[in-house]
Amino acid sequence: MDRVAVDLGFLQIYWYSIFIFIAMVVACILIFQEAKRREIEEEFITNLIFNTIIISIVGARAYYVIFNLGYYLSNPVEILEIWNGGLAIHGGILSATAFMMYYCKKHNVDFIRIADIAVVGLIIGQAIGRWGNFFNSEAYGQITTYEKLIEQGIPEFITKGMYIMGEYRQPTFFYESVWCFFGFFAMLIVRKLSKTLKTGQLTGFYLIWYGIARLLIEGLRTDSLMLGPIKIAQVASVLFIILGFYLFTKNSKKNNKEVYYKYVPPKEQAAVVYFK
Repeated sequence: MDRVAVDLGFLQIYWYSIFIFIAMVVACILIFQEAKRREIEEEFITNLIFNTIIISIVGARAYYVIFNLGYYLSNPVEILEIWNGGLAIHGGILSATAFMMYYCKKHNVDFIRIADIAVVGLIIGQAIGRWGNFFNSEAYGQITTYEKLIEQGIPEFITKGMYIMGEYRQPTFFYESVWCFFGFFAMLIVRKLSKTLKTGQLTGFYLIWYGIARLLIEGLRTDSLMLGPIKIAQVASVLFIILGFYLFTKNSKKNNKEVYYKYVPPKEQAAVVYFK
């Protein structure tokens, strides 16, 4: 499979970069729309998103490099070649979360409310970004056969793209992408229709939803980041699930209206103030 989308001779644009860019743009649009609906100051959310994107990319790459340190110590120039893949989502989430917590505290803004807004954009960004892995022939699973993939209902163009190193592989990138798409639509529906949704529960839902998927899918992958015999992504997924349940249940018994995350139609925006 050709990883290069556009070859100008002096410049090559990779499919991986294109899908990561699309993922970030879609995520940013959704976050901006919801932030505007909730009357969050535009300058605050713009600066937050801009800086978070940069930090998350650096964090995702650093996380990947650390768990492949032997290789990159021998090939240090390749550390900067992110178009070849090697952005670990857990590293991106951890670094982005740390910065967002710092930035929200600095501006006296409730971090969890911002997280509830951000995770909807994050999960659709992950769903889109996984297709960059497809074109880079990474994030694949165990050896299988062409016939089994077709029997599973995997589209033929994906099946053909999963012929890697002389064998057909499980398209684990595809499983995760589909799961994230379903999670995205579920979160949109819950956010709009639920009258009892509490602050932190969307974030909790995301952590549980993605944590379960990654825990199971990672078990099929053969290119995981490892710490000895342990798949790091599975450890992170277990922690995600635990934290997700904590956030989801934290405010469940509170009746205070301030803990509710209520959908606000545009026409009602003027009457709602979330941040002072």
